[in-house]
Amino acid sequence: MLPRDHIQQALTLQGEPALVAFLTAGYPHPNEFLSTLQQVAAAADAVEIGVPFSDPMADGVTIQRSSERAIEQGVSLSWILDQVGARDFELEAPVLLMSYLNPLLAFGFTRLAKRAANIGLSGFMVPDLPYEESSELRHELDEHGLALVQFVTPATPLSRLSELCTASQGFVYAITRTGITGGESGLPPELAEYLAAIKAVSALPVCAGFGVREADQVRSIARHADGVIVGSALVEVLERGGDPTAFLSTLRGAP
Repeated sequence: MLPRDHIQQALTLQGEPALVAFLTAGYPHPNEFLSTLQQVAAAADAVEIGVPFSDPMADGVTIQRSSERAIEQGVSLSWILDQVGARDFELEAPVLLMSYLNPLLAFGFTRLAKRAANIGLSGFMVPDLPYEESSELRHELDEHGLALVQFVTPATPLSRLSELCTASQGFVYAITRTGITGGESGLPPELAEYLAAIKAVSALPVCAGFGVREADQVRSIARHADGVIVGSALVEVLERGGDPTAFLSTLRGAP
């Protein structure tokens, strides 16, 4: 099975909504990164590892703060790849890297794709890479069966929505509202109509995120999507020294 197909399978073979969990690599403590990754991968259906970046465009204050601290502690794309490659455990869920484009360009697309495949990663999400400019990276990832996930938003025109859903791999990342991650936790009233429009044109699982913090929100989104993405709230649990497994179980509605 190709790594990108592993993502799709993991997000669709569930009796309940899939849960995609985001953590900033090396935050709050680099020496705990692999143990945290192991915990999160055991509790979620897919994992996004955030590559810290100094000039994010879509991240709210929580993920900005975590990225700044991780960079201060020496976390980089190369460090992340080395850490994941050195782990002594199997990943129980597919793992993707969420990165802005500059670190990937600096590393080199060909070397990046080969390294990612060799250490067991399943794909990438690049929020500042327009689909029209993604062919070079997509080609290298395709060589190793790795996914390049596309983002859609409430502002995406219907014609482009169809194009992005067709181009996406692994799943479609549906941003539930305009703006940045974290912040307000309310869900927009037009959520059902928006997600229905995505599902109507997507052959892949549709996972929705931005502002998800509570089990009630997960249940609300899950009525209209295949999965739910949680980021800032999990990062805040980790920076408080909390238990990510317990938090993710709570989101699923477990006691």
